[in-house]
Amino acid sequence: MTGARAPAGEFRDAFGRAPEVVARAPGRVEFIGNHTDYNGGTVLGGSIDRSVRVALALRTDGLRRFRSDRSDQFVELRAADGGKVSGGGSWVNYALGVLDSMRDFGVRAPGGFDFLATSDLPIGAGLSSSAAMELASGLAFLGATGQSLPRESLVGLCKQAENRFVGVPCGILDQAVSGFGRKDHLVLIDCRGPRFSTVPLPPGAHFWIFNTHTKHELVDGLYAARHRECMEAARALGVGLLADIGPAELARRMAASPVPHAERARHVVEEIARVDAAVAALKAGDLAATGPLLTASHRSSQSLFGNSTPELDFLVDALSAMPHVFGARLTGGGFGGAVMALTGPGFDAAMAEIPAGAFEKKFGARPDVLHLLTADGAEIVNRPM
Repeated sequence: MTGARAPAGEFRDAFGRAPEVVARAPGRVEFIGNHTDYNGGTVLGGSIDRSVRVALALRTDGLRRFRSDRSDQFVELRAADGGKVSGGGSWVNYALGVLDSMRDFGVRAPGGFDFLATSDLPIGAGLSSSAAMELASGLAFLGATGQSLPRESLVGLCKQAENRFVGVPCGILDQAVSGFGRKDHLVLIDCRGPRFSTVPLPPGAHFWIFNTHTKHELVDGLYAARHRECMEAARALGVGLLADIGPAELARRMAASPVPHAERARHVVEEIARVDAAVAALKAGDLAATGPLLTASHRSSQSLFGNSTPELDFLVDALSAMPHVFGARLTGGGFGGAVMALTGPGFDAAMAEIPAGAFEKKFGARPDVLHLLTADGAEIVNRPM
């Protein structure tokens, strides 16, 4: 997908008519709280100025035609069809999952429609293009059919779509940050509720993303394995979720008897404590205190949770040694993808080329470098006339 401008022109080119509704949903940066969400903990994320847009117009014949600006190929289905799509058209499963979940949330799915998705979110960079697709699709389906949902319900619907239909056992982070994002703020999620609030981002904070292009495929089982390991550790500790135990109590119980996947549990429990410390530092306007918490988060992902890679570790090492960098960590599920650096305004594109060039020299491929700003959350940008 090549651009997140309103895709009315592209829609007309593809389908020969104007869209009835256009919805936008941003990607997100996972600021801190790696794999804490499905463990009932807290997590901080920021919605970004890269997004997915979905343009939609209804049909009366029950045909569902999907098109992406990344491909000239249409995916055509009937409203009565069930199941997922495989192969090159599998990207439509995020929208199909939303349709599959709508009845459970008391709203009706549209029958036939023409659907176009455009985006400037890079795939595989840990910026949650899948959740953005789900939120934009959900808003478009609702808008075209004259329906609405409370934002909490829409976020829950899209999470269910990814969990149940797509098959990724993610927590609520991605959908919630895309749904509740606010410019110049981070979204704080207490995943047990879930409860959502925003935390002001101190002036002078900048996000730089270094996309390694290494593998970031959550459906391939690595994410699911970590989820399973955390649940097994919680059961062995006698708690419902790892968020139910603090660092000191965890250490005491692990000293008393062996705990399966103890390193995974330690990462999650200590990561929740880091989220709380980061919120306090941000509310105090102290980026210098916030940055080391991000780097500590990465080291824990690297040594305890096992979801980093040599490429990600290299970038964190390089960035941590640079001036104007407060901290750096992998962002997203891990197992490849991207590193986020929190910097001051003195860090610029020329400085970003230093770690990018060193990475290319070592690994033979140059990472994409993105300078991101925060943005508002998902919204309908063009309603039916």
